[in-house]
Amino acid sequence: MNEGSTSAAQAVALAMPVSEQSPVRIERQSLHDLVANRLRDLIIEGVLTPGTRLNESRLCEELGVSRTPLREAVKTLASEGLIEPRPGRGTVVRAFSAKDARDMLEVLTELEAMAGRLACEQATDAQIAEISAVHDQMVAFYRSKERLSYYKLNQAIHSMIVAATGNETLIEMHGMLQSRMKRLRFIGNSGADKWKAALAEHEEMIEALKRRDGSALAEVLQRHLRNTWVRVADSF
Repeated sequence: MNEGSTSAAQAVALAMPVSEQSPVRIERQSLHDLVANRLRDLIIEGVLTPGTRLNESRLCEELGVSRTPLREAVKTLASEGLIEPRPGRGTVVRAFSAKDARDMLEVLTELEAMAGRLACEQATDAQIAEISAVHDQMVAFYRSKERLSYYKLNQAIHSMIVAATGNETLIEMHGMLQSRMKRLRFIGNSGADKWKAALAEHEEMIEALKRRDGSALAEVLQRHLRNTWVRVADSF
């Protein structure tokens, strides 16, 4: 599924723990997509840490799958920039330096500010209502302290705002950077104070979008991403 085309229903379904997803939703995903989703979650949550070598045999055993869907899933995550082949070391979870992270955040900040302005001009009322609905579910996950599910909807909201611009180049560039920064942005919600502050910024985003105030939405998106660096800088 293209992150930029995420609908409210899709975003909420994918944010649910696997045990709570509907059987219909699971059947629509290929096995390699399910494996990719699981590996992605393990990277985001830090179970597979940066620099970790992926042990194919062990992962097949732990996930209960054959090598074929695992290898397809690895290709998917490599295309997202989450893992990479290393000569003599096999495939490892990609590690980013502090400079890498800051450089990507700087570019992402400008892309999302642009998206905020354009979305307020171009989004349909239905798109804004969908984004607002995902935000409400995200808040519910915050209240129940379901951090990974919260995070997935958090990222879906950013992607849906960008998708609402209708600018395919912007959607593609944003999707590439957002994929690479999944783990980093998840870390930004660690700790009660950081998480609360990030949620408050999302509340501002939704209010600005509902008002179609492009300047206000661009400003809070920029502030949100700059604060992301502040929230994650000590992890390097």
